[in-house]
Amino acid sequence: MRQGRQPLIIDRSRDQDFMREALALAAQGAALGEVPVGAVLVQGGEVIGRGFNCPISGSDPSAHAEMMAIRDAATAVSNYRLPGSTLYVTLEPCSMCAGLIVHSRVARVVYGALEPKAGIVQSQGQFFTQSFLNHRVLFEGGVLAEECGAILSEFFKARRAKQTL
Repeated sequence: MRQGRQPLIIDRSRDQDFMREALALAAQGAALGEVPVGAVLVQGGEVIGRGFNCPISGSDPSAHAEMMAIRDAATAVSNYRLPGSTLYVTLEPCSMCAGLIVHSRVARVVYGALEPKAGIVQSQGQFFTQSFLNHRVLFEGGVLAEECGAILSEFFKARRAKQTL
């Protein structure tokens, strides 16, 4: 460990609580017609950033839930680096978001549902374990996975039903 760095103490006792906050944000996005993914960034036991998917309404392809939560947190703490923080996201991050997580120095990622097509943490690669990265991110999947998967399934089922009318 480099001098001046404190070891990350992992407290899993509130993981489900923070994931429920992310789920509530995902529901807000769904209400706007966005794919329901939500994220919260926590530092020192407090939520410092919140976000949900809004690439459609924001005409911004980078406006994923993780991106929005990290932007919100960076603004709140006036720092582009977020050491010691944990990101809770309802869906396994994609490659764009995983890169952002590394660059912003998020310490830990907790996600709900797997993303078999584009998830880069576990499903399509193990991005955070790559030796070329200059920052190590701890990660854990499957927290409230059933609920996180259900909100996505319900959203796409409703979307398909509208298309067949």
